[in-house]
Amino acid sequence: MICGFSTFVILLTLFSFKQITPIKRDTLPPDSSFKIKTIIVDAGHGDRPPEGGRYSPGAEGSYSFERNVTLAIAKKLQAMLEKELPDVRIVMTRTDNYDVIWKKRADIANSNKGDLFISIHCNSLPNRTVREVVGHKHHKPIYKTVSIADRSGKGVLLLVYSTNRIGPQNTALLENEEIGDDNKAVTSTENRADDPMAVIMLNQMKNKYRKQSIHLADLINTEFKEGDGRPSDGVREQVVFVLDHTAMPSVLVETGYINNHEDEDYLNSEKGQNEIAASIVRAIQKYKDEVEDSGK
Repeated sequence: MICGFSTFVILLTLFSFKQITPIKRDTLPPDSSFKIKTIIVDAGHGDRPPEGGRYSPGAEGSYSFERNVTLAIAKKLQAMLEKELPDVRIVMTRTDNYDVIWKKRADIANSNKGDLFISIHCNSLPNRTVREVVGHKHHKPIYKTVSIADRSGKGVLLLVYSTNRIGPQNTALLENEEIGDDNKAVTSTENRADDPMAVIMLNQMKNKYRKQSIHLADLINTEFKEGDGRPSDGVREQVVFVLDHTAMPSVLVETGYINNHEDEDYLNSEKGQNEIAASIVRAIQKYKDEVEDSGK
C-alpha cells in the first residue's frame, strides 16, 4: 500500500459528479529524461478464489458477467500494448478467472513500479422501483411497488481518484464492494480518516498524480467518442480504493453498461473488445509522447 496509509480511506464510494477539464500541456512532468517503462493493466473483479476469502464478482448482464468481459478486454489490451510499445513492460494484476483483492492489485502495481495504471470495468445501473396498478377496489386503483431493471445507461465513463471525501453514494458503481465467505457483501472496516496529518500527507501524494490521471482519462475519453463514436458520461472523480492506493497516474475505465442489451452485445463481441483496447492504446501513446517530450 502507498506509504502504509491504507487505513485512511473512506468506506463509501463517492462521486463529485463534475466534468473534468483537461490539464494544459505545461502542467505535465517537465523532466525530459522521464520514460514510461511499466504499465499495469487491471482486469476488474473475478470469481471466488479456490482458497476462499473475499472477492468482488462485479456486475451482470442478461447473459454475461463483468468479470469475464474485463479479463477478455484486458488481455487484448496487453497484447496491443506489447505490440505497439515493445520497450514498455506490461504487468497484469490477474490473468485467470479468480479475483484479486484490491489491496493486492495496488501492491502489484506499486511493487512493479508502474508508471500508469489502467483498470478495466463494466458499468451497470441498479434496479429502479415503480408503482403499478394491480387491480381496483371500490372503483379505485390498487398499486404495488415493484423493482425493474434500469437499462437506460449507455456508453463509457472514466474515473480518477478523488480527494473529495464528502458526497452522495452512487449505488450504481460499487467498485469497492466485496463478498465474504458467508456470501454477504462486506466493506473493509480498517479504513478510517482519524489522523488528520496522515490524511494530509496521503492527499499531497495523490495530488502529485491527479492532474496526470485526469489528462490520461480525458485522452481515453476523446478516443472513445471521436475514434469509436461511443456515447460517454465523461470523466469523473470518485473515491475508489484501488485508485487511491496506486502510486502512479491511474484511470478506471467503465467500458460500457453491461445491463444495457446493446452495450452488452458490444462488450462481448470481438469487434467491441478490440475497439475498446485500441482506443486505450491510442490514448496511452499520445500521453506517452507528451510526457516524454514535455521537457524538450
